Amino acid sequence: MDAYGYDYGAGAMTQIRAENWFASNGWKVFPFQTSAWKHYNEGFNGIVNAPTGSGKTYSLMVPILQSIEKGKGLQAIWITPIRALSKEILQSTEKAAKGLDLEVKVAVRTGDTSTKDKTKLKKSPPDILITTPETIHLLLAQKGYDSYFKNVKAIVMDEWHEMMGSKRGVQIELALSRLKSISPQLRIWGISATIGNMEESLQVLLGNWHETRPKVIVKSKIKKKYIVKSVFPNELETLPWAGHLGIRLIEKIIPILLRSESTLIFLNTRGQAEIWYQKLLEHSPDFAGVVALHHGSMSRETRHWVEDALYDGRLKVVICTSSLDLGVDFRPVETIIQVGGPKGVSRFMQRAGRSGHQPGATSNIYFLPTHSLELIEAAALREAVDKELTESRLPFIRSFDVLIQYLVTLAVSDGFLPQEIFEEVRNTFCYNSISEEEWLWCLSFIVQGGNSLQGYDEFHKVVIEEGVYKVTSRKVAMRHRLSMGTIVSDAMLKVKMQRGGYLGNIEEYFVAKLNPGDNFWFSGRSLELIRIKDMTVQVRKSNKQTGPIPSWMGGRMPLSSQMSKMLRKKLNEAVLKTSKDEEILFLEPLIAQQQETSIVPKEGQFLIEQYESKDGYHVLMYPFEGRFVHEGIGALIAYRISLLQPISFSIAMNDYGFELLSDQPIPMQDAIDTNIFSTDHLMEDILASINSVEMAKRRFRDIASISGLVFQGYPHKQKKERHLQASSQLFFSVFQDYEKDNLLLRQSFDEVMDFQLEEVRMREALNRINNQEIVITNPGKFTPFAFPIIVDRLREKLTSESLQDRIKKMKIQL
Repeated sequence: MDAYGYDYGAGAMTQIRAENWFASNGWKVFPFQTSAWKHYNEGFNGIVNAPTGSGKTYSLMVPILQSIEKGKGLQAIWITPIRALSKEILQSTEKAAKGLDLEVKVAVRTGDTSTKDKTKLKKSPPDILITTPETIHLLLAQKGYDSYFKNVKAIVMDEWHEMMGSKRGVQIELALSRLKSISPQLRIWGISATIGNMEESLQVLLGNWHETRPKVIVKSKIKKKYIVKSVFPNELETLPWAGHLGIRLIEKIIPILLRSESTLIFLNTRGQAEIWYQKLLEHSPDFAGVVALHHGSMSRETRHWVEDALYDGRLKVVICTSSLDLGVDFRPVETIIQVGGPKGVSRFMQRAGRSGHQPGATSNIYFLPTHSLELIEAAALREAVDKELTESRLPFIRSFDVLIQYLVTLAVSDGFLPQEIFEEVRNTFCYNSISEEEWLWCLSFIVQGGNSLQGYDEFHKVVIEEGVYKVTSRKVAMRHRLSMGTIVSDAMLKVKMQRGGYLGNIEEYFVAKLNPGDNFWFSGRSLELIRIKDMTVQVRKSNKQTGPIPSWMGGRMPLSSQMSKMLRKKLNEAVLKTSKDEEILFLEPLIAQQQETSIVPKEGQFLIEQYESKDGYHVLMYPFEGRFVHEGIGALIAYRISLLQPISFSIAMNDYGFELLSDQPIPMQDAIDTNIFSTDHLMEDILASINSVEMAKRRFRDIASISGLVFQGYPHKQKKERHLQASSQLFFSVFQDYEKDNLLLRQSFDEVMDFQLEEVRMREALNRINNQEIVITNPGKFTPFAFPIIVDRLREKLTSESLQDRIKKMKIQL
């Protein structure tokens, strides 16, 4: 045993006992599992990378279980990104402990845990705690947290690839920076699906330990087999080209559902899942009782019931969102149906892996398009999955809002010495560039609100006593604990039956549009609004079959860079007629129509379409780079054209391209002659082309909430969304006028560039376009490629004429 307490002779015992237990279950031990066991017992930190369903959990849980010592309190923490996963980890851990004949106390603490159980876990900590990033920070906010964590020897971050590109990942980095100091014998491990920047993800997880401690990436050589099948209409013409969420093809999936023991139908948003649940039962009432709905806004009890019923085989179909994306081992699931493009290879593989969730099993996934061009995405996904072309995750850096929240968390508990914490923070990946001046600004902010707010006692949260930064106000401590976390959404209201239980949460903006007596659909039920009282929406069951369905904010996901590349590749194969993909062959009439009216761009071509209609003068461009990048490029091109002559535009975009629409002719050729796609002075032109201040204001709303500038309210007395928005905009304006160097203000502009406009991808796209042949066509009317973009624009603007009627006219015209 070395100075850190690592027992290098434990590996052989771990392997023998684990192999015997595996054999008793009829399981095979894979080389990656024995490698993880060996490296863990030798004191390594690292990441385990293996396909879904191959036994990643046991690659780390087995040696952790065998390292537990009786009477030492909390010794291992398993952090999961979603609550549904914590339940599965608990079951797997208890099964392993029993199989290995070990007496180990395991417990779950998440947002679903009752106050009574939380108190029990505090007084009598388990040997292994399964929890979430937010809960770790709540524990750090408790008095004496260092004694609680002092014997922790292992921390596992499950599904690390999902956490890394988020502020929840930053929370993990900060928590680990503290726990490293409390527990020097700590081993840090991640479990991750394949991502394009695996080495960087390990660096983010370990921080300075990446250079100073033994580390390893344990990769499985198991090749997961995926079968990707598309759901086709009887004829190409019957497939809607935009909208409808694929509902018109619902009859096509009924045979798939009937011949499968169990099926997960994945939708990209909660609102879409609600619609699909309603429409499936309308189409096939016989499914009543064996079909269920699952998403994050439903009540804990309902979600747990669905998970248990699916696991036990009582349910045949579950319509879900990303709430069932990660790691949940539902063995009975045979089939996955993805409705609409998942927009990323990794997400698609993750969802496909819910089927055949065991070593060596084949994962079957059906792709159901919501418009015809999405069939190209199916072909692109099949090849990308086969070649394992997964995306990189961009880690957050310099997230000062999360740092400020963390500092107040430490001050709420036992207080902190600034120099000690500064060294810990600077050794994380996120904050390794933080300067002494920036650190002092953060300290000043939590003590007196910085330069702009020092005159207001409300922002004097932390006091300094003998060099220790502490929160002494009970009110400040309570408000901080209620506001902790980085998941910021609009004000949520509980939905409760008048005589019955709690159904879940919906956002305030949706309920604000309803009057008592109005009908709406939620949690798969038709409901009548009775009243809104104390942040609770009281409802009763309704027999009406129509009514609005909530749509939650943030529903649209952008196309990933890998999917962009594969889409362009598949289009090139389509025009060269070298494709053997059934989707491309099926789309041949549509592709021929695009070729006839315009062109389908080859790999070295960039397409611009120009025509005039009763709506005005149209220019459409097709970078195939995703909605966020197109939002930025569209604004940039519009700005640069306006420098040639005074002109105004409306801009519409989707994942494939964008449209500039003006009431006067657009000098496109002149613009190209002036090098309109140049990356010279790109940052200045981006800032000039967009309303960067308004975009930064929207980002600042979340930053203000995370950093504690605005308080969302007490339970059952939460502030209304418009009040929160007004408060955050007031702070933004004050900082703009009086404190330009405010770190939170600067952060809001940086996040707009990095995550909303994706400035790096925009620059890469412009460089690619500059090296391509630019082809301008004049089709005289909209083309098949243009159609979905135009429908998106019409959806926002039509009033007296219904969207469906306008689409019918446009189809006839095309």
